Amino acid sequence: MRENRNSILCPGCRKLISRDEEHCPYCGLKRPGRQLPDIFGRWSATPAEIVQPLIIINVIFYLLTLVLAPIQFGGLHNPLNFLSPGNQSLLMVGATGSMPIFHLHRWWTLISASFLHGSLLHLLFNMVALNQLGRMTAEIFGLHRFLLIYLISGVVGFYISSLAGIMLTIGASASICGLIGALLFYGKSRGGEFGRLIVSQVRGWIIGLVIIGLLLPAINNWGHGGGLFAGLALAALLGYQERRPTGRVIRQLTVLVVFVTLAVLFWAAFQSTFYFLR
Repeated sequence: MRENRNSILCPGCRKLISRDEEHCPYCGLKRPGRQLPDIFGRWSATPAEIVQPLIIINVIFYLLTLVLAPIQFGGLHNPLNFLSPGNQSLLMVGATGSMPIFHLHRWWTLISASFLHGSLLHLLFNMVALNQLGRMTAEIFGLHRFLLIYLISGVVGFYISSLAGIMLTIGASASICGLIGALLFYGKSRGGEFGRLIVSQVRGWIIGLVIIGLLLPAINNWGHGGGLFAGLALAALLGYQERRPTGRVIRQLTVLVVFVTLAVLFWAAFQSTFYFLR
């Protein structure tokens, strides 16, 4: 059978359309069949597939921090610290907080800190949460909104915690709390049985975060709260797929935010490795 090469998936709404369409009949995207219409289009068949590259980046940076400085093994006496990078390593690669930001003027760490973790258990817990909540958020909000919510919520959460006096902080949890906030907005805004189901799931995550925050003194509750409210605000500002197709402004803003994030991560890896090898 001859393959039909005149049909494509619209980069905006992922629905099957003709390549020759001037505008997508579903979401209104201009010239959806043009070459490279979306920088994410080649490798992300569905919005949820963006979660896997994010997890891979987190794992790579965790391994990098283990290589750059002496490792704390922790062991049976303290499994929470098993395979923990040293503070020197975390600071080199891009840990954030009031000390790196206001004393060392390393503002770029507001971005890099979301991809660093303090132990193997810390990494595993956050990646499990990202895999579950990230896929759900990406399907509901679309690829571009998901990236904006995830990346910006981490920055906002860490900035608020730095203002609150948290000296050194890391982890994807501020960004993940942004996803929780966005899902909470969606559930309340959409309503109905599905909306109530989403709110019920999100409420369970929030209760779990509060309990963990009360039991473990090292938890950055300011970062969690800041990320959650940032996610709420961004979801309200950006909207979601069911009510508003992804427009050009959101797409261009996503490209800018992703570019800045990748540039910061490249710089964090380069300068820390150069310092280590010097």
